[in-house]
Amino acid sequence: MKRVVSAILICLIVISCSDSGGSSEKKNENIKPLVAAPAFDADQAYGFVQRQVDFGPRVPNSKAHKEASAWFKQQFESFGAKVYMQEFETVHYDGTKLELVNVIASFNPGVKKRILLAAHWDTRPFADRDSEDTNAPLDGANDGGSGVGVLMEVARVIGANEGPEVGVDIILFDGEDWGERDEERGASLPPGQETWWCLGSQYWSQNKHIPNYSAFYGILLDMVGAKDATFYYDGTSQQNAARVMTKVWDRGKALGHEKYFIPKLGMGNIVDDHVYVNKMARIPMIDIIDYRPAEKWSFTPVWHTQQDNMEGIDKNTLKVVGEVVLSMLYNE
Repeated sequence: MKRVVSAILICLIVISCSDSGGSSEKKNENIKPLVAAPAFDADQAYGFVQRQVDFGPRVPNSKAHKEASAWFKQQFESFGAKVYMQEFETVHYDGTKLELVNVIASFNPGVKKRILLAAHWDTRPFADRDSEDTNAPLDGANDGGSGVGVLMEVARVIGANEGPEVGVDIILFDGEDWGERDEERGASLPPGQETWWCLGSQYWSQNKHIPNYSAFYGILLDMVGAKDATFYYDGTSQQNAARVMTKVWDRGKALGHEKYFIPKLGMGNIVDDHVYVNKMARIPMIDIIDYRPAEKWSFTPVWHTQQDNMEGIDKNTLKVVGEVVLSMLYNE
């Protein structure tokens, strides 16, 4: 998941690039009074993360994986969403046959203007960055669980209140985090597949749940639950959805969250689900992802280790991200 490929020569892109689905509003849009969105409940979001962890590692083909997907469906339906379970199979680099499912929850399905929200819900099958047992599966509380927890609370809020005027589609992508280990890179890819990571987003982007589906823009959440998270710009988002990214980071500042949303280039081209939504689905999507420039792997110290558990989840970070997402929806 989410490997940084290049962190140079991106800075000059920001000024000149634009996105096909970006905002057409005037440059002073962000100084207009904001419509207050319904309250985001951090305790509820935390509980949604905890429930995922309680299932155990959500590794494809496992019992926990099957139980979690059924729970997602039940929860989203209870919030009033129309739910699609996009099941598909693939064979991984080591010959493992994977049974995967993208969970898609739609609100206001008849509305033409749509906003796409996404996170991945699977967990990495092995703790390859761990200092002790590199074969151990992970709880994936932050890496996977946090983004899903925020989106489930967003869905609950929409269902419990008068929803935004736009249509909202939430996709929980499967198979994002299997990938290969460092020593296993180079296996031949199946036709139409660009990487062993991000399997769910690659599949959905080429096989949308509704023919000709599109969205005004998309927001991907990845690792959005750790204390003192820092969300920087990434090169892929800037190249494909620069206006959307600027608008989201400006919204974070307007809500008093500038400590978290740092409007500077932090990383270059990162391998994450938004790459394939941009490239294959042609929907401008940005990535809100915790990036730590001082860390060895550029992410949190517990990334891809057994320490990615509930002890690392911070309710305030969940709330910050949830408030920004809700504000974006209710001000479209």
